[in-house]
Amino acid sequence: MNSDSSASAPSTSSAARRAEILATAAQVFADQGYNATTVRRIADAAGMLAGSLYYHFDSKESMLDEILSAFLDELWAGYDTVLAAGLGPRETIEALVTESFRQIDRHGPAVAIYQKESRHLSVQPRFGYLADSQARFENAWLRTLERGVTEKVFRGDLDVRLVYRFVRDTVWVAASWYRPDGTHSPEEIARQYLSMVLEGITPRT
Repeated sequence: MNSDSSASAPSTSSAARRAEILATAAQVFADQGYNATTVRRIADAAGMLAGSLYYHFDSKESMLDEILSAFLDELWAGYDTVLAAGLGPRETIEALVTESFRQIDRHGPAVAIYQKESRHLSVQPRFGYLADSQARFENAWLRTLERGVTEKVFRGDLDVRLVYRFVRDTVWVAASWYRPDGTHSPEEIARQYLSMVLEGITPRT
């Protein structure tokens, strides 16, 4: 029993340190931009020597890959749950927006990186999944909006692609000002946001 415990301790400690480094790197990438960030800058922010950082990661590209893939994996786990729930169009939009704000709360720096860097990163083979995710994202939102128009839940004169772009940009830009320790929870922000958006796309009675 004692030998098993002592053997597992370094692994647990290493995993925790690795997670701390990734969190630090995500914030540095978000603040300074990926291209402007050096491994030395990340190491300084993490309170370690640059050489020591290579014990955990072989490059800053590897760190960025893990940061973005972890964010998108969790985002799609939430989105897929919503999309498989059999909700109506309005309820689906409400749930997708709420899940989006939750992801901003959990992965704020990764969201900021994704917004700033995904366009040029997605042409690199290692980050090809960014373009695939964007296509899935757009398809999910457009299908939901189109279903809402067809079922007369949303206004018939809507340009669904324009609405999608508006919702996408106004939701995700919140990563630039949202603070996890702020006054409002992600669910409360989503509720207030939805009260404005849904008023504009729902038919007047």
